[in-house]
Amino acid sequence: MTAAGKDQRVQEAVRRHVRTRAFADAENVFTAVLSDPGVREARDRLEAAETELGPELGARLQPFQDRYDQAVAEGDANGLAGLCGCKHGRWGRICVLPDGHETSMEEPHWGRNSEGRPIAWVGSAPDDW
Repeated sequence: MTAAGKDQRVQEAVRRHVRTRAFADAENVFTAVLSDPGVREARDRLEAAETELGPELGARLQPFQDRYDQAVAEGDANGLAGLCGCKHGRWGRICVLPDGHETSMEEPHWGRNSEGRPIAWVGSAPDDW
């Protein structure tokens, strides 16, 4: 192996180490922040509000859930194509409302949690959740 090849291998190893260390440090920071009592309290209040708002909106938004359920049962790709692409990070659920509903209907995202209960939320989880 040439000196340039060895040098390149060392540089790549250093980059991998720095990246791994940066991710480990970031994870430690996230863990510390998320375990803070104030953050836990805020998360609990947010979860309670989402869980409370879901059923309140259910009477008006249940037809959207029904259409979603029917499209899934029938494998109707066209019926699913126009849905909002936003997801709820904790519950991993998709919004069953039409795409753009935040502006046209002025509604938060709405769907069901893993227990089948209605839930409403603001914002979206990234695709890797």
